[in-house]
Amino acid sequence: MAGQRYREDFKVQALALVAQKVKPATQVAHELGIPRKTLYKSMEAARRHPTEPFVGSGHRRADDQAVDDLRRQIRNLQEENAILKKAVRIFTHDPK
Repeated sequence: MAGQRYREDFKVQALALVAQKVKPATQVAHELGIPRKTLYKSMEAARRHPTEPFVGSGHRRADDQAVDDLRRQIRNLQEENAILKKAVRIFTHDPK
């Protein structure tokens, strides 16, 4: 079973309560009826990516997607390089 999904505005309001230091994070989580760990994960996401903390389910940050694309491209180029090296060995082999 998938966990509860919270709207972005709900998360932002919860983080604002914690950021204003009106109440501790555990108390805010209890009053909002959300798991404490969920609130802490949202706080960490906001700290790590202040401009884009919540991208939504099934979506990725543009930076993360670009890094993965580059890794995939490197992997493909390494594979092509290995194939070309084998081909050179095959075609330059002197059969005696």
